[in-house]
Amino acid sequence: MTGRTLAIARKELIQLRRDPRSLILAFLLPPALILFFGYAIRFDIDDIRLVVWDGDRTQTTDRLVDAFVRSGKFTVVGRLTDYGDAGDWLVRGDALAVLAIPPGFTADLAAGRPAPLQLLLDGSDANTATIALDYAHGVARAFSVRATLEGRAIAPPVRTASRVWYNESLESRNMVVPGLIAVIGSIIAALLTALTIAREWERGTMEQLVSTPVREIEIVAGKLLPYLAIGLVDVALTVLLGTLLFQVPFRGSVLLLFLLTVPFLVASLTFGMFISAAVRSQVLATQFAMIATYLPALLLSGFIFAIANMPAILRALTYLFPARFYVDVTKAVFLKGVGLEVLWEEALALVLFAVAGLALTMRVLKKEVA
Repeated sequence: MTGRTLAIARKELIQLRRDPRSLILAFLLPPALILFFGYAIRFDIDDIRLVVWDGDRTQTTDRLVDAFVRSGKFTVVGRLTDYGDAGDWLVRGDALAVLAIPPGFTADLAAGRPAPLQLLLDGSDANTATIALDYAHGVARAFSVRATLEGRAIAPPVRTASRVWYNESLESRNMVVPGLIAVIGSIIAALLTALTIAREWERGTMEQLVSTPVREIEIVAGKLLPYLAIGLVDVALTVLLGTLLFQVPFRGSVLLLFLLTVPFLVASLTFGMFISAAVRSQVLATQFAMIATYLPALLLSGFIFAIANMPAILRALTYLFPARFYVDVTKAVFLKGVGLEVLWEEALALVLFAVAGLALTMRVLKKEVA
């Protein structure tokens, strides 16, 4: 590292200190985003509003309804006297589900005949309806087994025991918060550096800079170093908020996480610099950086949607974005506590992204100043 590189880095820090917008973007936006997304993005459903129509009206059906309530997932908000009113509750949005128990349910159950139940769901939110249906199946299945065993007074022939690893409580925040670190890091890094070279062009200082003996690598490195340090601070801040505020377990190595964060940030930062050098406009660079980083990091990284469930063409596109590999890193380090022996493929991919970003940025910068 030469003195000219450090001089450019020092100049960039001075410019950053004089720009309140960049300071807000660098230090206030990351914690604000993790607080907003951390509380807003939830896949847990703890209060399913349930309406009951009981056409049988026996102690057994009362116990069935009580089983739904005791599961902790359902809240009975009403009881119907007329089955035809079920649709009105769903249309108004006053209930998410209607449990319909037909006449003769108890008699069928006691006689060992199939005892059907009906669950009407508001499917306007497919994800919520699917989760509610799974909960209802689980409650009904457990009630059926218990009622059958009580009637026959025998022990169950098969007993199963399940154990969830890595996210024992199955809470969505344990999945969301590690992924948020990748999303926030890619967005902030690209936005910060998208302004740097475009600002030089708009102010007319780039011509002065290139008239000096400074080489392209020194310009890129000098402008990269301050933002790399800021990016590492932002990651440290989001990790602290995730573990202390959201109580997300951190089982891996802090050193490994930050070692793999460096190439991820370099790839994101150089992408922003590439955009900045190509468009020469702060407004255009900011808009393009937001679109080109936010949407892929949110939709194509595995942060929210499982990559394995995507169409083949989208699965192929995910390999073009470093966030796809860094999300795997953060989730594995946070929840599984694995090391480089497991994450070496992701580490290699991130290093290749960083090298490619540096090479592409220097190439475009050299072409622009030639």
